[in-house]
Amino acid sequence: MAHAAPNGRPAAAADAEPIIGPRPGRARRFLKFSRGFWRGPTRRRAALLTLAVLAFLFANVGAALAVNRWNKYFFDALETRDFPAIWFSVGLVFGLAALSAGSAVGLLHMRMRLQVRWREWLAQALFARWLSERRFYQLSIVGGDAENPEARMSEDARLAVELLVDFSLGVLNAALAAVSFISVLWFVGGGMEIGGVYIPGYMVIACILYSAVTSGAMFLIGRPLVRRVEEKAAAEAQLRYELTRVKDSAETIALIGGDEDERQRLTETLGDVVRRWYAVMTQQGRMTWIFGSNNVLAPVVPLLLGAPKYLSGEMSLGSLMQAAAAFVQVMTALNWLADNALRLADWFASAQRVSELNDALDRLDATIGVHGRSETISIGASPDACVHLRGLHIAQHDGKVMIEDADAVIRPGEKVLVRGESGSGKSTLIRAIAGLWPWGGGEILIPERARVSFIPQKPYFPLGSLRDALLYPHPDAAVTRAQMESVLVRCGLSHLVGRLDETENWSGVLSGGEQQRVAFARAMLAPPDILILDEPTSALDELSQFKLMEYLRDEMPDTMAIHVGHRPGLEPFHDRQIHLVRVKGGPAVAQERPISLRDRLIRRLRPPADARNEPPGTGA
Repeated sequence: MAHAAPNGRPAAAADAEPIIGPRPGRARRFLKFSRGFWRGPTRRRAALLTLAVLAFLFANVGAALAVNRWNKYFFDALETRDFPAIWFSVGLVFGLAALSAGSAVGLLHMRMRLQVRWREWLAQALFARWLSERRFYQLSIVGGDAENPEARMSEDARLAVELLVDFSLGVLNAALAAVSFISVLWFVGGGMEIGGVYIPGYMVIACILYSAVTSGAMFLIGRPLVRRVEEKAAAEAQLRYELTRVKDSAETIALIGGDEDERQRLTETLGDVVRRWYAVMTQQGRMTWIFGSNNVLAPVVPLLLGAPKYLSGEMSLGSLMQAAAAFVQVMTALNWLADNALRLADWFASAQRVSELNDALDRLDATIGVHGRSETISIGASPDACVHLRGLHIAQHDGKVMIEDADAVIRPGEKVLVRGESGSGKSTLIRAIAGLWPWGGGEILIPERARVSFIPQKPYFPLGSLRDALLYPHPDAAVTRAQMESVLVRCGLSHLVGRLDETENWSGVLSGGEQQRVAFARAMLAPPDILILDEPTSALDELSQFKLMEYLRDEMPDTMAIHVGHRPGLEPFHDRQIHLVRVKGGPAVAQERPISLRDRLIRRLRPPADARNEPPGTGA
């Protein structure tokens, strides 16, 4: 959940505190977390892939050295017009090409396998952290700077791993190439006397100085690029977030006529993206001046440096070409970091976003048990078949107490209605009973092996068929088609009987009322021991509510129901009520109120409209 900025936009896109620059600490924490791939169950696979990558990397450098040596042999043969040697070198180059291509292909395959397996491990590790202990829900409550966790676990995790592997191999390859070709350049180029002073390995020294100048220029000009790329990545993520929000709320926005407001907001966010792209382009344009001039000068400089020795006869044409090729290899290796500044910036941005999610989960864990009079709400095993609330108090994640000292015993088959004014904590109470809300203190004791189900105001529909939706989250339940059809008819969904095996986006196809009926049908197909309901009939007409609650009361007699509802007509279907009453603006206190026999009988004997023989209506 993104916090709102003073101008009403989420903080991630606010100008008050835009995007903080690269945080090396977070990059280091990402490296520390991601090293887990080389530990535990995946360590053997990680080690084998790493060794294979290194083997092909060394083979690749060896092939480059062989090609460099071939340059000397071929150009010396040309210079002396040694036709047998020329023809031999022509045949040899095909073998070198096959060797170079084979090592490159092997390196490509092993590198990508390492990236895929590492990314798979990282994604699973993030999934496990995010989904365990209901953190995915709690993180949406706490909020913070880890908005769009789905993008961080998919796109950012992918980039962080892929770029890190590429970056690591690039650095290692550059180091190997620098060491290997510096030795070639030292021995082939030899020394030169300049102004009466003999300089050994003068081409090596010249290459290092040339690389230092170009790399220094790249560093100075490209230094702001890391921050610009990070800001651009954050702006792109904010745009994706706002587009997703509009898509998810399309019906509501359309109904209230918010199209123009959303268009204006998206236009502002897109403008922010464009501005940050222009900042990246400006920095890259400045760096391209160095790239462009270097591409022209790099092959020429070693020829100019070696020309005096070639003209004086101290160096053969083959040696000159070999030294020139080695010079370019060394310069490329020494300039590798500067040449890959943009990719380094991308990696920093992606690694930081993954690390921010990890940090947010750490902070979430830290909020549990810090506030309140006890460490956290304790969920334990009941000594009997009842649900016990003992000294329960529920707080917000910042420690503000919402419900004070709630004690209650809910017996098997009992139907309890929870009421209270808006903001008194009704929904929070049942989320705590369901194990979703850890902040606070006291005990919630639930019978061992009791099956708990939850019917929220807006039910969840998995991707798949209507049959999958009815059986969710137990797709292998032993339920016959006839049972499903019967339940659909009784819940007022007879028009869906023939569509059980159709695959649709059911949350978009069905109306709000139909979705709530499906949720009741789901519970009726596999009656749980404990059913927690949060405004489950808010989208239904009064007749539909009556019939569904009647089914809950009469046909699931053994199911314990804890029901948050505010609509009239619910009392007759419950045994008692728990009212949450705020005392002088402070925390709410739970007060039990019985439902009179008169209220039950009046509603039961006088149902709305003609509810005796009709299923719930299909409207709403």
